[in-house]
Amino acid sequence: MTSHSLSRYPETLAVVRLPAGAEIPSWAESSSIFSITATASETSLVCAGRSVPTKARHHKPLTAFRVDGELDLTAVGILVGLLAPLAEAEIPVFTLSTFETDWILVPAALADRAEEAWRRSGHTVAPAVPV
Repeated sequence: MTSHSLSRYPETLAVVRLPAGAEIPSWAESSSIFSITATASETSLVCAGRSVPTKARHHKPLTAFRVDGELDLTAVGILVGLLAPLAEAEIPVFTLSTFETDWILVPAALADRAEEAWRRSGHTVAPAVPV
């Protein structure tokens, strides 16, 4: 198994479900990770959790971990190696991939447990370095 380094981001995030074709609301604030995924049946946002209205269908608070470095898009098994320790620890996840890397979001109350699970599996976790 290959070990990876992850960075933990400090802000609280939310995953929000909007109707298909919805415009991005003005309260959706960008943060260390801001993602919009639109399909024929829904639009999902990952955004700062602080401004999400309580009436919006959402899950929060979430903590984001970024897999450090630029990952090769042809690499196999990266997420499996990172998600298996969390599954064993019964930690739910929400994942995102970008061109450069993968992001793993976990419930904020379980973020420390996620770090422990990764460390036990040979991965390293550190606070994100501000850019």
